[in-house]
Amino acid sequence: MDHDDSAAGSTDVLERLGAFSDRDDWPAKGWCRIERSLDVIGTRSAMLVVRELFYGGSKFDELARRTGLSEAVVAGRLKQLYADGIVDRRPYREAGKRTRDEYVLTERGRGLFPIVVALVEWGEGLRDDHRTGVELVHRDCGTSLSAVVTCEKGHEVPVDRAAVRLKGEEYALAGLRRGSK
Repeated sequence: MDHDDSAAGSTDVLERLGAFSDRDDWPAKGWCRIERSLDVIGTRSAMLVVRELFYGGSKFDELARRTGLSEAVVAGRLKQLYADGIVDRRPYREAGKRTRDEYVLTERGRGLFPIVVALVEWGEGLRDDHRTGVELVHRDCGTSLSAVVTCEKGHEVPVDRAAVRLKGEEYALAGLRRGSK
């Protein structure tokens, strides 16, 4: 497969600032927010369940059917997503049947929406036929949604204008010193 890397260059990575400039001093294991996020939602099956919850699915049977996953896998993912605060369970009962749980996204789960939008948007570049598939749109005007990275002041920030630094650098440095003694 050919890749167009002509626009790629050293400016297309995050600039490291402060103590994080020496990357080898800071292994990611155990404190990286990306790592922690992937621990919660980093499996294909977890994201498929989350997708179906965003698409309005709520009952176990429909989640299993619409994801194409086995019931055992869906049950495991729902248990994990519940434990991590991504979904909540609400009891319901259909006439003549036992009480069961339906699953709904919590506020934390709804916080995954920008990630879902970004995955759909990025996935568009993987398709050969862009005429079909799911499209996320603004209900009010009908135009496609897109994920945009902004700073807290509202500026759009492309990767070549972004940087990475340690959060709580003094605390992190103190921990590094304690660990090296």
